[in-house]
Amino acid sequence: MSKTIAEINEKIKKGKAVVVTAEEIIELTQKKGAKKVAEEVDVVTTGTFSPMCSSGAYFNIAQPIPRMKLGGGKATLNNVPVYTGFAAADIYLGANALPDDDPRNAVFPGQFLYGGAHVIEDLVSGKSVTFSGTGYGTDCYPMKKRETKLFLKDFNDAVMFNPRNGYQNYNVAVNLSNKVIYTYMGVLRPKMGNANYCSAGQLSPLLNDPLYRTIGIGTRIFLGGGIGYVCWPGTQHNPSVPRGKNKVPRGPAGTIAVMGDLKQMSAQWLRGVSFTGYGTTLAVGLGIPIPILDEEMAILTSVRDEEIWTRIVDYSQDYPQGTGKILGEVNYAELKSGKISLQNKEIPTGGLSSYLKARELAETLKRWLLKGKFLLTEPVAPLPGGDLHG
Repeated sequence: MSKTIAEINEKIKKGKAVVVTAEEIIELTQKKGAKKVAEEVDVVTTGTFSPMCSSGAYFNIAQPIPRMKLGGGKATLNNVPVYTGFAAADIYLGANALPDDDPRNAVFPGQFLYGGAHVIEDLVSGKSVTFSGTGYGTDCYPMKKRETKLFLKDFNDAVMFNPRNGYQNYNVAVNLSNKVIYTYMGVLRPKMGNANYCSAGQLSPLLNDPLYRTIGIGTRIFLGGGIGYVCWPGTQHNPSVPRGKNKVPRGPAGTIAVMGDLKQMSAQWLRGVSFTGYGTTLAVGLGIPIPILDEEMAILTSVRDEEIWTRIVDYSQDYPQGTGKILGEVNYAELKSGKISLQNKEIPTGGLSSYLKARELAETLKRWLLKGKFLLTEPVAPLPGGDLHG
């Protein structure tokens, strides 16, 4: 028996939908079988809370009197540069943006104490930020310089727009060299002294819909504590990565571009992060409800950590030089055990993605659905690769 999203939404509105997390459905399927679970369960909630570097926000600034044109000028928020290549009052702040006077890696490894991601966290925390801007002045926008304090509520619009979030699987990073290296996968000790990974595994959104059957353009999601949407395939989206028999890609594959109202979001789910020797980034809480349309979706969402494999890559030579060399494969049950074995060596593992927060997020989204606060949406267009299940 199959269900439609419209039918599931009617059950949500009536408070009759059966919603479980991506952890809970694993045990249910083992106990009752996928066919029975597909009949009983309507939605599976997923979640992840991880550093997502390709994040940021755009803002529309209320015009002063007299008016001012920022387009073509320069502007900062708390001394962090923003992009001003739009019209008179729109700016974009990237999570990786740094103050001009930040020493970066001039004294190696750099600390990167404050950047665009921290400005976003300050705003959603209710703090004011200092806006400074200069323009060249026109007849219709005569003001040339402005400095003022702004709270999030003061912006006409504040929208999170992230070109690439929710990576479907990712590398495990190790370091084969003789020295410590500093990467976006964290600090890696020499001679495979540690291995870092960055995925919630069995709770991760795109790993629970590996063929993009239900996640597409227009899908409503949990984003940063508010409601957002999948607005496009993420940059670097690659559905052609080799997959296992369970359809799960065995390396970095799908991604999604997402957006949502920043004024709905909170610092609980958006955190500025400093990576020593690398830069700043934003930890983003992202969750997607997966409708259980049929038995196949029950099977796909019942995927377990031991069934999700990914590849181990050297970040001292192979990653920076783009050799494509893979040292080995490992599954997420092994990674989460705290150690893996590679080339006859036992290596301690560390996760950059918080599984505790991912679980909390999936539970939060589950409560929203059970209370009827959140309805599912039909994608208006599939992600590339969304026809793989056909």
